Amino acid sequence: MTAVLITVDTELSALLHQRGASARVNFENSILGRCQAGDFGIGWQMDVLDRHGLKGVYFVDPLPALVVGEAVIADVVGMIVARGHDVQLHAHPEWLEWAKESPVGGRRGRNIGDFAMADQVALLEYGCGVIERAGAARPVAFRAGNFGANDDTLRALAAIGLAWDSSVNADYLGGDCRIDVIAERSLPVELQGICELPVSGLYDRPGHFRPAQVCAMSGWEMRDTLLHAAKGAHPVVTVVTHSFEMLSRDRSRPNRAVMARFEGMAEYIARHPALESATFATLRPETMMIPDAPRAGPNRVRTTARIVEQAIATVRYERKLGRA
Repeated sequence: MTAVLITVDTELSALLHQRGASARVNFENSILGRCQAGDFGIGWQMDVLDRHGLKGVYFVDPLPALVVGEAVIADVVGMIVARGHDVQLHAHPEWLEWAKESPVGGRRGRNIGDFAMADQVALLEYGCGVIERAGAARPVAFRAGNFGANDDTLRALAAIGLAWDSSVNADYLGGDCRIDVIAERSLPVELQGICELPVSGLYDRPGHFRPAQVCAMSGWEMRDTLLHAAKGAHPVVTVVTHSFEMLSRDRSRPNRAVMARFEGMAEYIARHPALESATFATLRPETMMIPDAPRAGPNRVRTTARIVEQAIATVRYERKLGRA
């Protein structure tokens, strides 16, 4: 069986905070996915997952607690725990810009990999504490905001007893992601005492990686990624989405195309006999460490279909704004 991790980066918006939004408005927009048509955030996602008997892994960013307090993070974590889904650790250090008190003094940075290892340890320990106080178990896995980790991040995770990292995204390597791993690596690998679980994906054209992110892949591409892994008996597939990803770019309305992709993905996982929903509690590092396998290769028709789908969505968006 191939385990499928449906991971959701669950975070308040630093940009909304910068623009003056209250913590409650930020929570409603970024976490609940609230718009005039209803709520399409993590609650909607969990409804879909529950309907298909699947579990989600919610990487929750606790660093906004430094600015808006821990109650909002407790609300986020409480929703997920109450529904029986998995809470793990995420971190966007941009929030240090507005923190009156900080575990790293006055030092700031966009990514956790911008900090010295001792500061990374302090930020990670702080984040684990907030999540535990919010009612979840101590995290065992981490993903860096912006995938902005480095090798010291992995060492820091090992130092505080976390077992997993999922900050490697080949689309970010050489940029925000500075972990020393080859871009072609698609399956778990031991790095700096941590089991690294790269974001899955495929090649949509020769040499170009497209991550398995719900808003970045068509339904066809996502199914091909999952099918390729199942046929190759890969131990795990790691899919990415966000708490707000079912909304339009301006977050004013539901993005029906992305919602359909999420629902289609959930249905496909649930009915495929070689795929099973997983969380970090069900994974075992010793079963993950196998020689790497190639990603799904390019398919011109499949890629063209996604481009056409995106073009149609863009035209509709521009018409809504009165620009077309």
